[in-house]
Formats: sequence, C-alpha cells, structure tokens
Amino acid sequence: MQRLLFESSPLLIFLCAGVGLGYAYILYKSKHTWSKTVNRILFGLRAVLVFFLAVLLLGPVLKLITNQFEKPTWVYLVDSSASVAEVIDSIGREKLNQDLNVSRQAINDLGYESKVFDLGGNEINNLVFNAPASDLNRGIQHVINQFEGRNLAGIVLVSDGIYNSGASPAYAPVRVPVYTLGVGDTTARVDVVLKNVAFNKVAYQGNKFPVRAQVLLQGIDNQNVTVSISKDGKVVNTLSKESLNKSFVEFDFQLDAKEKGIQRYDVSVRPITGETNLRNNNSSIFIEVVEGKKKIVLIAPAPHPDIKALKSVVEKNSNYEFIVHIPGVTEADAALLKPGAAELFIFHQVIDNSGKTAALFQTLYKSNASVLLMIGSNSNLRQLAAYQIPIQFESLGGQWDDVTPVVNSNFRDFSFSDNTNGIFARYPPADVPFGKFTWPATASVLLYQFIGSIATDRPLLMVWPDNNRKISVLIGEGLWRWRLNEFSDTGNTVAFDELFSKLVQYLSTLEDKRKFRSFPLQNEFSDSEPVVIEGQVYNDLFELVYGNTIKLDVRNESGAITNYSYVISPGSARYRIGGLKEGVYRFTASTVVNDKTETVSGQFLVRAQNLEAQNLTADFGLLRSVARQSGGKFYPAAQINQLTTDLQQVKAASLIHTEETFNQLINLKWVFFLLLALISGEWFMRKYLGGY
Repeated sequence: MQRLLFESSPLLIFLCAGVGLGYAYILYKSKHTWSKTVNRILFGLRAVLVFFLAVLLLGPVLKLITNQFEKPTWVYLVDSSASVAEVIDSIGREKLNQDLNVSRQAINDLGYESKVFDLGGNEINNLVFNAPASDLNRGIQHVINQFEGRNLAGIVLVSDGIYNSGASPAYAPVRVPVYTLGVGDTTARVDVVLKNVAFNKVAYQGNKFPVRAQVLLQGIDNQNVTVSISKDGKVVNTLSKESLNKSFVEFDFQLDAKEKGIQRYDVSVRPITGETNLRNNNSSIFIEVVEGKKKIVLIAPAPHPDIKALKSVVEKNSNYEFIVHIPGVTEADAALLKPGAAELFIFHQVIDNSGKTAALFQTLYKSNASVLLMIGSNSNLRQLAAYQIPIQFESLGGQWDDVTPVVNSNFRDFSFSDNTNGIFARYPPADVPFGKFTWPATASVLLYQFIGSIATDRPLLMVWPDNNRKISVLIGEGLWRWRLNEFSDTGNTVAFDELFSKLVQYLSTLEDKRKFRSFPLQNEFSDSEPVVIEGQVYNDLFELVYGNTIKLDVRNESGAITNYSYVISPGSARYRIGGLKEGVYRFTASTVVNDKTETVSGQFLVRAQNLEAQNLTADFGLLRSVARQSGGKFYPAAQINQLTTDLQQVKAASLIHTEETFNQLINLKWVFFLLLALISGEWFMRKYLGGY
C-alpha cells in the first residue's frame, strides 16, 4: 500500500495546477505556425511539466507499507541424549525418525513450517542419540529464545523424560503449548546404582580424608551390597552392608593421602543377580593432595556486598582459604594479621575515613606480602599518598563517575576468554572517583574505564611489581552488581569469576622469572571437550616472543606417551588436544630459548561424563506435567499419529509483519524519466515544427 505525504498543505496542489496552466497559457496563447491540435498538445505537455516541477517543490514523500506474512512454526525438540539410545535399538530409532518426518510433512501440508532442534539449540536433520547429558529445561528455553518475536505455534518435546542437568522443565515459564511425546521404557529394572560419591577435592598430605558412596537400590529387597575403592588397580578398602528394605544405602570410608598431586580412586559396587545395567556401578574420583592451602586475608572497615562477591570467587578454588577481618564485626585470628601470615592481603575501602584499618595497613603494606587495594566511597583519597600509595587524584570534591570495564588487549600476564568484553559491556556501571588521576608508570592495566560511550585511558584495575611482591589497585566499587547481572543474563558468572580468580592467583603466586611457561587453562577437563595447553616464551626483557616450536609429551596413567608439536604465534599460543579418555595426565613441554632447552612439567585431569547411564527408566510423569503446565498434551510414542491429528486441529494464524518505508518523490527514477520525457517531447515537436 502506498500513500503520498506532503511537507506542506496538500491544498497547494491546486496552486501548482494553476501555475502550470497559467505558464502554459502565456507561452501558447499567441498564434503559431502549427495547427491548433498541435498547440493544445504542446500546451498540455508544458502545463503538466510545470505542474510536476511545482509539486516537487512541496517536498512530497512516498510512504510504502509492506505486509509480510510469517507462517506459524512448530518445533520438534528432540532429546538426543545417550539414555534414549540405551533402551531403543537402531530399528526403533529409525522408525521414530520416520514417524517424526511423517508428522512434520502433515504439518507442512497445512501451510505451517516445522523445524527439528536438539537440546543444545541446534537445528538438525538426522537424529543421533549420543549427547552426554539431558537438560530439558535449557532445550525448551533455547527454542523460546530463538523464536522470540516470531510466530512459534508450539513445541513438540520428544524425550524419555529423564533430565540429569539443569533445572526441572516442569516449572519453567513457557509462552506456547508444549506437546510431549514419550519414548523409552518406563519399566522399573533390577539395578544397583552408584548414585553419588561425595568427597573433598583437596586433601592434605599425611592426613586422612573422607569418601561417602551413596548407593541406590531399585527392585531389590534385602541384599548384601558391597562397595570397594581401588587405587592403581589395588583394592584399598571394602565395606559391605545388608540393604534390608532400604532403597538408599550409604558407605563411609577414610582414606590416607600419601602421595602429592592428583590421585585417582575407583569406586565400584559389586553387581547382583538379575542386574542388566552395569555401567552405573562404577565411578572414579580424583583427589588433589597438597601440602597446605594458600591464605587470602581481606581487611575492611565495614561489611559490603563486594566482599561477598570476592569471597564467592575465591572459595571456588579449594586451594585457597579466604579470611575476612572487619574490626568489631568479624575478627580474624591475630596470627593471620601479621606479615608473612598470608600470600595475599586485600584492603577494601583503603584508606578508610574512619581509620579502623589504617594501623593494619601500615604494618602489612610495608611487608613483602602482595596486596590488592580497593578504593571506594569510604576511602580517604587525600591520605593515599601519605600512606605511600602512588595514586593521586586531581579532584577531591566527592563526585563519582559511572564506568563499565574494558579489557586491555595488551595485558600479557594472563589471558581472558574471547567473549569477555562482550559480557563486560552489559555490566551495570561501577562507581569510581570523578576526574583524572596519576598512577605508577610501571603499572600494567588489566581493565580500562569506559564512561558512557567513551573509552578512556584511565585504569579501572591495574598491577605493578614492587621488589619481590605485586601490588594491584581496583578503583571503584559495585562489583557485586556485575556478578548478579552476569548470572541474570547468562545463568552463570564465568567472566566475572575468571577475572578475579586469575587476579587472585596471579597476585598470590611468587614472581615467575622463567622465560618459558606452559600450563593447562584449567586443572580439570571433560572428556567431551579438548584439553587446552598454553605456551609462553619471553626474551631477556620479559616481553612475549613468538615463533618457538613447543614440544609436548603427554603421559597417561598406564605410562603411554603421546608426542605433540606446535609453533606459537600471536594468534596461536594454545594447543588443543582432543579425544583423551578419563584419567590423570602428566605432561612435559620443552622449547629452545637462547640456545638453551627450557622444560616445564605439569598435570591435568580428564573426567568422563557418565550421566546418561545412571538412570534408564523413562519418566513419563514429568512429561505429563510439562504438557499440563503449558497447555499441551502428552502422548506415548505409539500414539504419534494421534499427536499429528491433534496438531492439525490447532488453529494457528500467520503473523503479519508491517514495514514502512519513506522515499522523497524527487529521488524516484521514474519521476526523473517522466519529466525528461515531457520536456524532450515538447522540445522535439517544437523543433520539428520550426518553433525554435
């Protein structure tokens, strides 16, 4: 649909018509050599030309309204996890695939669209049941998010109802009906399941550590259940219990932490008569045996939510002990407040206006301990220089800026994930003191301040060396909002936790003067993801250099060694190793620096995901609940034809998307050619008839 709009009153069109007629009348009222008919034609051409030119002066705009009709879409969301393949053979899976294609075709024949997605949010064509976990709730949310603002008629969830990851889908808010198609076997099996093994990931060398094995009994009465724990193929402890009429039995072990490093223990339940699924009878646990925890002491004048945010990050690492000292609120042992008692001291609101922590700061800041100084609204900015903190603000008026963090891509001491800046950009602003300030020339900036839409060169977070220790300064407060915001947006706090866990680890670790470093990005990997090892080579000025060939020797638990080799470059300092099975791996990396071979050793853990073998009994009750809560309906797999028939009866209208475009009439090509035709036609006739 098109409409013509004018910047001035449309009534002026009549004036334009009068101008055209008047101008043509004056030009052609006198007698000419050509006939009256020709004169009238010339009169009409000139009148129309002048009329159009006058109309264009009014600035007419052509409004075009375009309607696009979006067909309703039905999404078939298939639980392609391995638990389905465990109970349905290849013939049954092929029949399910064919039945779904027939159902989709029936939907398409009605003028609808249909798509097939897996729980990871990926559109698929062929069903392959090999996913290591089932997160039904996230699968539904993936579909809802991808079709936000689009014409989604409903979801058909094809699943066995077993979820072993994420939240229950029964209580997730869904704006469209979810029809559930139950596949799998609901028959209760005779099964002994090693449901869970509870243990501390870190133990101290020379001590005993507890392990609790929790065994679930299905279809079993009064059986003798035996659980054993082995190390390096040798049984180190065995316990037996009578199950009586219980369905859940716990076994508590006490094991010795002898060898330092990551140690593997295999926990197994002895099979019983009639048991068919033996894959859930075994599990492996990995204990890191260390000499002692690193102590991180935070000192603050008053409670603050930023302290809780840092505490949550640090305590995720079982190698650290986080101690909070707030005078008069929660006081730490006096022995922990002395130089050398901790690897890192964090001062919140340094230097505080009340002076509660000033004496402690003077004592600990002069020691060789690394410190993290957090400047906030309760910090006395005038006193920073007096306490030998080399930060000086030009403005001390008490004004504050709202800033968001931006990662410094040139920071080299540790790296960030690729999407970190994208997550940081959505953080709510932190509060920082207003105005310019000076900082040490030797400081390395981790985060810059982004004020409004302007990226500044002012540091938000920086570090610098001071003899044998490291000093870091965070200018601002409100970090707790960052962590909450990231969890609200993504369902996790990966970027925030990565930043501050790496910062704490960097500050609490003694300066590494080696010119070659090689380390895994994390201590523990899943067998479904590649192991990533990063290499760094430095010159005599401790600047990163590239082009070195890194040789990697990876040894598994049986002693077999696999050799790898790669060349580091600015965009490729990491090497990815895929296909490793569960176990503890030890690696040796070497390269040549200044004609000398440098070698680094380390270890990492690969853990197998065995979630899908834990439970093979389909849960149709959950699927009924999901359908009922959303306004859909449940069908067993044998009734897929009835599901198709019911979907065909659902009334789903197309969604109309209206788009408006505006274009000035003078910009249209046909207007130009029309005017050109009018003026050319008149000129040609006059020329031909001898009028010029």
